[in-house]
Amino acid sequence: MSTTAHELRQGRYNLAELGSIVDTGAELSLSGEVSDAVATGAAFVRELAVGPQHVYGVNTGFGALCETRVAPEQVNELQYNHVVSHAAGVGEPASPRVSRLAMLIKLLTFRTGITGIGRGPIDRLIELWNTDLIPVIPSKGTVGASGDLSPLAHLSLPLLGLGEVWIDGERRPGAVLGEQYGLEPVTLAAKEGLALTNGVQYITAHAVDSLLRIAALVDFADAVAGLSSQAFSTSDTFAHGLYHTSTAHEDRKTVARNLRAAMLGGNHHTLDTANKSKQDPYSFRCIPQVHGAIRQVVNFAWKTIEDEVNSVSDNPLFFAEEEMALFGGNLHGESVAFSLDMLAIAVSELANISERRTYQLHSGRRGLPDFLVANSGVNSGLMIAQYTSAALVNESKTLSHPASVDTIPTCQLQEDHVSMGGTSAYKLRTIIDNCEYVLGIELLSAAQAAELLPGLELSEMGRDLLAALRKEVDFLDSDRVLATDLELARQFVAREAGTWSRRIRQEADRLAAAE
Repeated sequence: MSTTAHELRQGRYNLAELGSIVDTGAELSLSGEVSDAVATGAAFVRELAVGPQHVYGVNTGFGALCETRVAPEQVNELQYNHVVSHAAGVGEPASPRVSRLAMLIKLLTFRTGITGIGRGPIDRLIELWNTDLIPVIPSKGTVGASGDLSPLAHLSLPLLGLGEVWIDGERRPGAVLGEQYGLEPVTLAAKEGLALTNGVQYITAHAVDSLLRIAALVDFADAVAGLSSQAFSTSDTFAHGLYHTSTAHEDRKTVARNLRAAMLGGNHHTLDTANKSKQDPYSFRCIPQVHGAIRQVVNFAWKTIEDEVNSVSDNPLFFAEEEMALFGGNLHGESVAFSLDMLAIAVSELANISERRTYQLHSGRRGLPDFLVANSGVNSGLMIAQYTSAALVNESKTLSHPASVDTIPTCQLQEDHVSMGGTSAYKLRTIIDNCEYVLGIELLSAAQAAELLPGLELSEMGRDLLAALRKEVDFLDSDRVLATDLELARQFVAREAGTWSRRIRQEADRLAAAE
């Protein structure tokens, strides 16, 4: 049981706050203001359910069946059938973390009261969260419009005693909720089944999870690039503060400042190494421009997804005070899908330029041995690590084709344009995983090169980063199986990127204050 608590409130949430709530497993409850809003909205929908007006999702069928009136005595059956019939997902399950984020974002949607859902399903979702009983959600099956119908139906099945839940890392049938936890199935009232499945909370959960990972990676990539630059004995002019007074791009300036912090105190720029030209290769000289452009995409996506988290993507919506049920298209996930696809391109590029720096470090130039190993020829050193990096970058480039440019009509052309954001979310996760490996390979190469380059004195941050890596992966003095090293390096990136993100930001802020 978590020792922290969080009362769901009205008002704006930011993505970092969502990440904190999930990571701490904070125990959830509703504020009084939220409880009142939910009660008001639900009461209005109950009135509509038995009234003469045909209201979609309340007393009619769904999708192309929107003109079919359902009798009052069948409303509960309608909502139950809606959930079970829409649970048609396939593939490996999403991570429990993504499922938790989807639950949380769904609850944020309900807090407004305008979805028409009552306390029964909301309280059960909160009970599942607080008891760490997390719905299992198959990863594939949403087209990201009309809501994430299939994934959210799977999220909702445990409320009915169906589906599966994660319990202590294992998949268990939803029936155990009643058998072991005394949680009997919830009876869904008018609109509640539709409120549970409508919305783009599943692809938004993926987007939040991905953005939190990416935000750490872009800072970490600056730190790794700083170590690589020192190991390749580059100039320091490409990160010089005066040079970057020439640009209005603030993200470039941020990267340049991070690089200055990462390289501060190193003597790399003074070394007269073999084959050293006056201008460094673009993969080093243009780090601020490329990493800065990546940050621009991340910042755009961050705001877009944060706006989505604080929106209601359901249909119809119920405004009790005005006594109006309004129909619209907030359930379309185009904004989320675009953001996911843009992030795929950006993260693919982060890996792409990282691999190019790895290649340069392996090239036998600037006083470094071929493939960063003594007695090369007998030893192949890190040669094949660059092959692996190239293969991963190629896969990521292939996956960077935007899914959102496609649409396949569904539901008898009632839903004739969809976002395909589910595909965007799924492939972005692979691209991020690949990027962690690629940055790990660059880090291994930079650390190896730094220890091999005669006369190099690293910056304080460079020394600390190298020392941290060496606690996980030893120096390569002769050939050994590299797969283990690559996996350890990737785990280091995934685990420590956030720590180094905070470190480089703090150092850059101090540097900026002193400049």
